[in-house]
Amino acid sequence: MSRNLLVRIAVAVPAIAGAVVVLWLGGWVLAAVLAVLGVLGTAEVYSFAKKQGIEPLEWVGFLAAAACPLATYWVKTAADWEPVVYAGAVWLLLGLLVAAARGPARHPLTALAVTLFGPLYASTLLSFIVAIRHGPHADAHPRGSVALVVMPLVITWVCDTCAMAVGTLVGGRQLAPVLSPRKTWAGAVGGVAGGLVAALVYGPLVLDRVALRLGVWQLVTVGLVVAVAAQVGDVAESLFKREVGVKDSSSLIPGHGGVLDRLDAVYFVAPVTAALFRLLGLA
Repeated sequence: MSRNLLVRIAVAVPAIAGAVVVLWLGGWVLAAVLAVLGVLGTAEVYSFAKKQGIEPLEWVGFLAAAACPLATYWVKTAADWEPVVYAGAVWLLLGLLVAAARGPARHPLTALAVTLFGPLYASTLLSFIVAIRHGPHADAHPRGSVALVVMPLVITWVCDTCAMAVGTLVGGRQLAPVLSPRKTWAGAVGGVAGGLVAALVYGPLVLDRVALRLGVWQLVTVGLVVAVAAQVGDVAESLFKREVGVKDSSSLIPGHGGVLDRLDAVYFVAPVTAALFRLLGLA
């Protein structure tokens, strides 16, 4: 076993355990942890931009990244969008003022565009985890809400593991040779198959025990949709790294790269799953 693999496992095991605890606690604890991850991910997006000579309004973007998960929890519990809308407007005006103070020579339009994209990608998409965890039945059925929010994460992890294993064993035609040369069509099919099996097992093993019974076709739908979204999210993040010519978004997490590297699939999975659960009447 390689040293890098040992480091990855040593970091992943406590991280997974910590994630489960945070999801179980939910509330402001979950929102605060996602806010921190949102800020770290946004910082990595800004580092990509700075490698290309773009100067994002960093502290303005970090404010939005930290606020998104907290605002989502506020809306889910207080059921009041109006303060969030006004806060968003104030934030946008603040960004415009800061950009104006820099002057036209520092490309304010480009800086504002990157400043806005950073928290939208790295924090707002993560905030859908809060929306799933604190759906309309969360107070009456907290164990069910935890089981629901863990489900897409388990499917994503199984999908990623199976895609890597099948891709390594089978090889074959590359899925996206320019963006991610190591990914193959065989690996993609293996990942979807693994996600599908994970959903079919998770249903009777976990959901049934918390009185959330899903039919076979519902589980198949969730498994397929999440597995596809996870792999699209993975490839999408590779687009940014290839543009600036880096292997990892950062070296923040030993053996794993950066926050974007670890959460790239979740950025797509979280909103897609939230919408799917809403259609199924679960969230």
